[in-house]
Amino acid sequence: MSSFRFNPATALVLLFIVLTGALRVFFNFNLDNGRISEVALYSPIGAMALFGGARFNSGWKAFLFPLGTLFLSDVLLHQTVFAPYSDGLLYSGWYWVYGAFVLMVLAGRLLMKEASTSRFLLSVLVAVLIHWIVTDIPVWLGSKVFAQNLGGFIDCLTAAIPFELRFLLSTLVYGSVLFGGFALLQQRSRDVQVAK
Repeated sequence: MSSFRFNPATALVLLFIVLTGALRVFFNFNLDNGRISEVALYSPIGAMALFGGARFNSGWKAFLFPLGTLFLSDVLLHQTVFAPYSDGLLYSGWYWVYGAFVLMVLAGRLLMKEASTSRFLLSVLVAVLIHWIVTDIPVWLGSKVFAQNLGGFIDCLTAAIPFELRFLLSTLVYGSVLFGGFALLQQRSRDVQVAK
């Protein structure tokens, strides 16, 4: 007899992550006169990383499922909506974004072991800092706009503040929905406790 047992919590965490990735794709397809809609500028990837990291007990699932969802949504978007700007399967510098994403998953695992509002807010701030610093490195490296020294990197980070404020807001909103929705389901059902 197989030792496999269905875990409703695991299925729900995976469903929440996949739906978040689907929303990301949907909002980017919602073009307004050939321009991406304003709501697409508020990316759910920070919340998706934190939620996956926090809600899976199994380390490999905490990384694999959110990363897999990010990858599938990236491929779909960069082979369709962003095809004119793509030079392959993904965008240039994708490994910096994925590196930041892995660190955000790790932040979710470490900071959200016990769920609380203060831990959630701290994890959101850490995720935004990770995203801000790591994803701006390739923008700064070799740039003709920003000097190739510490001052130039700080200038690059300063120029990214409007983008990171949107990332902060979206991580707060999507994260509140993901963590709050899952907590609500946990209160209503004994079957939805720990994702393995």
